[in-house]
This record gives sequence, C-alpha cells and structure tokens, in this order.
Amino acid sequence: MKYLQDIRDGHNNPKQLEDVYQAARQAKEADEFKADLLAGYQESPDNILYAAWAYRLQAMGPDQAESRSVNWKLAIPLSVVTGLIFWGLSFLYLKYRTDMVYLGLLWSLVGACFVIAFLAVTAGRYQKRAGLAVAGLAVIGVYALLFGVLLKREPYQTLMVLHLPLLAWVGVGASLLGLKSDVQNRFAFLIKSLEVFVTGGIFMVAGGAFAGITTAMFEALGVHIPDAVLRLLLAGGGGLIPVLAVASVYDPHARPIEQKFEQGLGKLISTLMRLLLPLTLLVLVAYLFVIPFNFMEPFRNRDVLIVYNVMLFAVMGLLVGATPVREDDLAPNQQALLRKGILAVALLAVVVSLYALSATVYRTALGGITINRLTIIGWNSINVGLLTWLVVKQFKAGPALWVRSLQAVFGVGITAYIAWTLFLILAVPLIFNY
Repeated sequence: MKYLQDIRDGHNNPKQLEDVYQAARQAKEADEFKADLLAGYQESPDNILYAAWAYRLQAMGPDQAESRSVNWKLAIPLSVVTGLIFWGLSFLYLKYRTDMVYLGLLWSLVGACFVIAFLAVTAGRYQKRAGLAVAGLAVIGVYALLFGVLLKREPYQTLMVLHLPLLAWVGVGASLLGLKSDVQNRFAFLIKSLEVFVTGGIFMVAGGAFAGITTAMFEALGVHIPDAVLRLLLAGGGGLIPVLAVASVYDPHARPIEQKFEQGLGKLISTLMRLLLPLTLLVLVAYLFVIPFNFMEPFRNRDVLIVYNVMLFAVMGLLVGATPVREDDLAPNQQALLRKGILAVALLAVVVSLYALSATVYRTALGGITINRLTIIGWNSINVGLLTWLVVKQFKAGPALWVRSLQAVFGVGITAYIAWTLFLILAVPLIFNY
C-alpha cells in the first residue's frame, strides 16, 4: 500500500494523481499504484476521479515489459555447480546407504541456497537479507543432520525428507520478502512459486526422458554406462533444475506482485486450477455420500489417513492457485462463480478433514502419541483452521473484497506453515527420544 495515502490525498486533484502515477512508472511500480488506486476506489466508489482512473488502468492492463533479460551468464554456472554438488552427495548416499539421508536431507537446502544467490546477485540488492537466509538454512541443515544421522533418529530422518524442502522454500521467500512484507506480495510469491514448481517438474520429466533414452541407446549397442556417469545424469541433472527453473519464470529485478501472471505457464496454471474446482467439488460431494458406508475405515487403516492428508494439501494448493492475484484479472460474473466454487470446496474440505482429524485423534488416544501422529494432527489442525477462517472471512467481507480476504487468509497461512515446520524440525528430536 505504498501509494494509497498519496492517492487518498489526491482524491480531488487530477494533476496530483497523474504525478503520483508517473513517479510509480519511473520506479517500475505501476502495478502497485494500480492495486492501491483500486483499493482507494473500493473505499470511495462514488469518487468520479477514482472511477475514471480505475477504468483507465484496467483497460491498460499490467504495466510490465513484454520481455525480460534472463541472467543466463550467472544461472548456468550456478546450476552446474549445484549439479556437481548433487552428484557428490549421491556418492555419500551410496557409501552410507543405511542412513538414507544425504540426498534426502540436503538436496533442497543446497538448491535453495544457490537460488537465493542467483536472485540476490541478479537483482543487485537485499544481499544482507539473502546472506542471513542462507546462514539460517545452513544452521538448520546441520541441526537436522546431527539428529538424523549421528543419533540415528530414523523417524526424524523421514520427517525431514518431507519438511526440509518446505523450509528451503521458506528461506527463498524470506530472502525476497523480508519479515515485513504485505499480503499482496506474499500471495504473489505463493502463485509464482507454483509456476516455478511446475516448470521444475517439466524440466525433471524432460531430463528423465533424456537420461533414459541415452542409457537405452548405449545398452542397445552392448555398452554399459558406469554407475558414476548414471548418477551424473540423474543426480547431477537434477541439480541443474532449481536455479534454471527460477531463472526461467521469475524476474529478480521486480517484486513478486510485479511479476507476470497473465500469460504463459502462469496463466495456464491458474486456468487449470479454476477448471479443477467443479471437478473437486463433485468428488468431495460423492465422497461425503460414501463415508457413512465405510465410516470406521480411517479409524483402522493408517494409509487412509495419509490419503486424507494428501487430499487436504491438494485442496489448499488448488484454492491458492485458483485465487486471482489482482481483483481485475477476471470479469465480475466470472469472479462471482469462482468465489462460490472456492467457498463450496472449502466448506466440504472442512467436513472431510474434521472426520479425518477425529480418526487421527482416536488412534492417538489408543496407541499414544508418535512423531507421525503429532505431525498429522498439527498439519490437519492448521489446514482446517485456515479453511474455516477462509469461509468466515468470505461471509464477513462479502463479494466486494473477496480477493483481498482470500489473500489475507493465505498470508496468515504462510506464517502458520513456517511456525509448524520450524517446530517439527527443531523441537521434535528433543521431545521424542527415539
């Protein structure tokens, strides 16, 4: 909300608003001015000057360059170094296979540190913040290795394989946003992260196909590729992906809210998420109908509870991906339909999740608390709380502020996710002595 107060001060002064807008354009912050102007228009919908500006800015679309220069001169060397480190970790994995930790615990932290370096060096700013983020990831990585490897905490090792990647993502976000970011930038970072993950997945599929075809071609001639070379193709190739995926879709010179969302892969992801909403709604309705006929299954079968947890995270990701970054991304009638779909999915997901949570609590009461049960109860409680709060805030905010209300909930969700992840990494090995 950098320009909101200036916009309020110029509510009846066309020249002042024009001067503020031109200053925002020179600072490459025209999108932020647009968002603040629309917020001011929502506060004072009868203001004719605000209305004229709103129509003008909506017709113009995002004020972003049509193309950007990717810093491949830095991205490619950093990717190669990351790949070589992953390759080296693969040797440690083979040597200490019984511990099963080096690649599982460290790959995400190593990748995140090189991504942070790429973003900070390319942007030419926030180097101090980036350095603190890298140092924090390094300290926590050493802590996880201490309890996971030296003390042979196998349940903790498994937990870290799942949660250190989440912490690595948090470290990248902290280097970009700092500790005092606004809701819009946090949500924009969420959406751009989805695009990076999908891009990385595409790179991984392409790299896996390349490695498979290469291996098959040599084996067809009776040539056996040494294991070290195979690990270079697989582990080393995987190390190329983090920095290259970020460099492909994220502009380090722009803030998260100033990134491009309206075209390319980002547009495809948001469209796909919105198309999946009605299908998800149908699945949840059908599932609620089936539950009474198999009511005790999650109370007896742990695998069913795992499926429920995957479903809950999938629903959260679906709702995040379907939410617009800016209020004017969709026509009013499309916004109304999307809001109703998000509300319906959230309500049904809460019902199913409470059912799953009751089964987890029941199994805990009978068999005692374990690392896995504590983890599941915590994540379920956070996600159910967020979905419930999402529904409540939507009814309170109404259609006019529904996008900002959703983004506010997801912004708080980031904080909750960070807190619970740090608790699991730092506190769990001190609570459980196995």
